[in-house]
Amino acid sequence: MTKEIHSAFEILKKGGIIVYPTDTVWGIGCDATNAEAVQRIYDLKERSESKSMICLVNDIKMLEHHIEQVPEAALDILKLAEKPTTIIYDKPYGIAENLISDDQTLAIRIVQDEFCQELIKKLKAPLVSTSANKSGFPTPNSFKEIHVDILKGVDYVVNLHRDKTSPNPSSILKLSNDGLVKIIRA
Repeated sequence: MTKEIHSAFEILKKGGIIVYPTDTVWGIGCDATNAEAVQRIYDLKERSESKSMICLVNDIKMLEHHIEQVPEAALDILKLAEKPTTIIYDKPYGIAENLISDDQTLAIRIVQDEFCQELIKKLKAPLVSTSANKSGFPTPNSFKEIHVDILKGVDYVVNLHRDKTSPNPSSILKLSNDGLVKIIRA
């Protein structure tokens, strides 16, 4: 795994994009602070910038470093969550502008996958995570379901967990600083 972390890191620090396993489905990722790399993902997915993407962080400290105010309720939700849970937060900062939604929110998940945690730790920045498919097509549940155009369109494909099947992306909740909670995806 160390070799794969190093290889992916070398690509990411140069502004590249990767396909990699997460604690949910296979994702396309880049350094979430690099707007040009983020744009390459939008282009590869043929996705409108108005459809925002998720960022992965490796711990609460990194989350707090990129959100103006993490609501107390978010910490409770994350403690109690039984599956990977993404929360949409108000007022992110220190992230590529083209990742932040028009309403000044950003979806972030504290990732549990060891490879992702170590890669983010080495990168010292959040990692973009969006499903490894073209916009409008089904989310691949395994590596073998990723379309060849996606694999050819990235700079590196991580060689780990290629036999893993994950039928479900994360739950997504929108949590406003005023305490309002909205379920986006269960």
